[in-house]
Amino acid sequence: MTEQRTRRRVRGGGGAARRAERTAVRIEAAKYIERKIPNLEMLDEAALQIIEHNAETVLEEIGVNFVDNPGALEIWRKAGAMIDGERVRIPRGLARKLCETAPAKFTQHARNPERNVEIGGDSLVLAPVYGPPFVRDAQGGRRYATMEDFTKFVKLGYMSKYLHHSGGTVCEPTDVPVNKRHLDMLLTHMLYSDKPFMGSVTEPSRAQDSVEMCEILFGKDFVQENTVMTSLINVNSPLTFDSIMMGAMEIYARNNQACILSPFIVGGAMSPVSVMGTLTQVLAECLAGIAYSQLIRPGAPVIFGCFVTSIDMNSGAPTFGTPEATQILNGAGQLARRLNLPFRSGGGLCGSKLPDAQAAYETAHTHNAALFGGVNFMLHACGWLEGGLVASFEKFVMDADQLGILHRLAAGVPTDENAQAMGAIAEVGPGGHFLGCEHTQSNFKEVFWHTDLLDYKPFETWEEEGARDTVALATARVAKLLTDYQQPALDPEIAQKLQAYVQAKKDSMPDSFL
Repeated sequence: MTEQRTRRRVRGGGGAARRAERTAVRIEAAKYIERKIPNLEMLDEAALQIIEHNAETVLEEIGVNFVDNPGALEIWRKAGAMIDGERVRIPRGLARKLCETAPAKFTQHARNPERNVEIGGDSLVLAPVYGPPFVRDAQGGRRYATMEDFTKFVKLGYMSKYLHHSGGTVCEPTDVPVNKRHLDMLLTHMLYSDKPFMGSVTEPSRAQDSVEMCEILFGKDFVQENTVMTSLINVNSPLTFDSIMMGAMEIYARNNQACILSPFIVGGAMSPVSVMGTLTQVLAECLAGIAYSQLIRPGAPVIFGCFVTSIDMNSGAPTFGTPEATQILNGAGQLARRLNLPFRSGGGLCGSKLPDAQAAYETAHTHNAALFGGVNFMLHACGWLEGGLVASFEKFVMDADQLGILHRLAAGVPTDENAQAMGAIAEVGPGGHFLGCEHTQSNFKEVFWHTDLLDYKPFETWEEEGARDTVALATARVAKLLTDYQQPALDPEIAQKLQAYVQAKKDSMPDSFL
């Protein structure tokens, strides 16, 4: 764990120093999680082999569509696939063979090397919510997101100890033209955080802008030799790859930047209702998309993605935190590991309209499923509300606090001499208590995970302090983190070049909100 501290100058003796220590602003960043616990293997070997066989059948006999992309069709034709219009049928085993050149894990570099993350293997990297057009807070309620909201979320992400990644479109700033907002969002990530971030995928030219801005930030040679961006490429499930997403992936793959190839599935609407059927489709789509990335550039970093929800058969609304979603997540993780690829899934997903008990239940189920299901990159780890339509400031800090539990669980149970505590048991003996023993005094500061948000005070104290519920506590924490925020240093010349690039790009085209 790394830590930057800014201490206030104080007068006085030890008591004043301790008070200053407690009230000093701390900007802490926990290292990405390295699991010391086993993954939950939900499917047996027979089930996995059935899914793999059926996915190959889907690719060979049914095929996938690459729409509005003649270049992709020609690339597949040369690789040995059969092309019928925009339908690509991939011979059994070809896609799996092509996927072998993708790296099992890779490092995404941050502008602060202490914030670099490793994606793959036993790691778990946590990134915030992605994509909501609306935001919600206790003061303003639900409203369209603005660039000011986006900047606040980036600052909160930087100040959140257990978030390893700044993310991408943390909310969609609707007050900026569609064709220009990616520039402002990227610039904000680069200026207001020093954690890794994601590139734009909403149009291939915007992916190219992302690469060029990274070349200013990191240097052109560094970008070509290292991965500095991870970007989200969604499949138009079922079995369709559109030219916008594939065009962005082509840009990133050619420039050695990572892509999350992720089917976007609502079970029962965009995939079969059964777990086995959905996993078959997920695997077929991932095999086709990842194989295509390797046709563009063998060795390009890529992540096997799986975003799956079930559906409420009465209303048609997506549901989250369900047992079926957990089964699919776990099964997809097993399939990704059999391909020796990093795995993306999970997040703080919920269907609730407010950061309430429903949100907490559903989020906790998905967080735990992701931890035990072997997820390597968790997008939407905090801030998600209303099925992904809303980014909530209060839920952002509520979720970010709970991510500390994932860190603690992933570390496993210590078994060293101190953890065995035989000296403490001998010191206290029958009928005593452990509050004052040497072992407790030596370990009490760090032995138990401690929330920075939730209230454990006695009832009387809680009532005297205003009887605040969790949302009220979260509102106060949002305000404190934004007040305490300190912008990470960046070479002024680089910052000026980035700002000039963004302004020149904006000036080169008229505004468009389409």
